[in-house]
Amino acid sequence: MADVSVKQDCRHYVMQTVRPGERTERCRLGAAETVPFACPDACVFYEARRIATSGWQVRARGGEDPPTTRR
Repeated sequence: MADVSVKQDCRHYVMQTVRPGERTERCRLGAAETVPFACPDACVFYEARRIATSGWQVRARGGEDPPTTRR
C-alpha cells in the first residue's frame, strides 16, 4: 500500500481539534477516506484555497479575548 498524501491546501480539507492532543481530519465533500484520512489521487473536487490560513489565531470557547493594542 502506497502512502497517499493529504491535500491540506484544498479548500474542502477540514482539521479540527476535538480534545487536547486529538484531532479529526476530513473532506467536507466526503470525497476522501476518513480512517485513515487520505485524499484520492487526482481528486476531481480539489480546489486550491483562495486565502492563506497562516497568521490566524483561534481561541477556545469561553476563553479570554486577546489583548488589544492602542496606537
